[in-house]
Amino acid sequence: MMKSYIKAISTYFPKNILTNDAISAQFPEWNSEKILQKIGIEQRYIAQADECASDMATQAVLNLIEEHHLDKNTIDFLLLCTQTPDHILPTTACIVQEKVGLPTTCAALDINQGCSGYIYGLSLASSLIASGNFKNVILVTADTYTKYVHPKDKGNLSIFGDAATATLVSNEGTYCIGKPTLGTDGAGAENLIIRNGGTRSPRNENPDDLDNFVDMKGGKIFNFIVKRTPEVVYDNLKTNGFDINDIDLFVFHQANTHILNKVREDMEIPEEKFVIEMRYYGNTISSTIPIALSEHLRKYPEKPSKRIQFVGFGVGYSWGAICIEKP
Repeated sequence: MMKSYIKAISTYFPKNILTNDAISAQFPEWNSEKILQKIGIEQRYIAQADECASDMATQAVLNLIEEHHLDKNTIDFLLLCTQTPDHILPTTACIVQEKVGLPTTCAALDINQGCSGYIYGLSLASSLIASGNFKNVILVTADTYTKYVHPKDKGNLSIFGDAATATLVSNEGTYCIGKPTLGTDGAGAENLIIRNGGTRSPRNENPDDLDNFVDMKGGKIFNFIVKRTPEVVYDNLKTNGFDINDIDLFVFHQANTHILNKVREDMEIPEEKFVIEMRYYGNTISSTIPIALSEHLRKYPEKPSKRIQFVGFGVGYSWGAICIEKP
């Protein structure tokens, strides 16, 4: 079976920035320093009113092409992971294909997945390469969750940010992609949900209808993550023939630092091996892992990074882990 590799990663952030000070000005009881201490975020990027997932995804792909000197004509599959598509139809990935100028021989597909989306996306991209039918797959993550946060919801205003990333998965590259471990428990669907907007319950124009906005039951999400994460970490390490001490860096979905530190402490992962890079970005859903990895490797190029484990968890409930390794 053909091996697959992460060859390059690029990112995109909107121009608008929402700082803790700006949130505190709106909610005086929600002190700027308190936000930072509680969730580890100082600022987050916010998509402009007319900026949608396809716009951010397009820019991330164009950044990837420019920064890594790619030939558009060599891209044969575009995967877009988003839960905030431009439209119910058509597929947002098709819009991105046209905006970027990828060839019409390039397949395009949306993945509706959230905080575990990067793991699911890598699993799919890796399988496409392993099939031998495709050589260069671009996996894009792009979400505008902030458009679905109620303006009076200070908690979610503080947590979520908007961003996009583009990862080139190829039949050769820097990091070989290992075997994934994935899981689902739809019993948790109600604990992180936007109820209105689909065919079951259409979105309306009532600004006071909270069903138009993100509803997150933080306590239940916390308990799910703390319980499930160690299981998926150890299962995935075993699947790939690794021990926890074999891993140089752990890059978990950057939900908030309170959750991340709790899981790290419970699993006794050394702090220097545990990546936390969300202070200036917030929780960007499926984009947190590639953002955190890119930022950490940029800041600490001297750190060991031969073997890395990615772990995602959240909305669905859904979870996943995957290891990557330099040949």
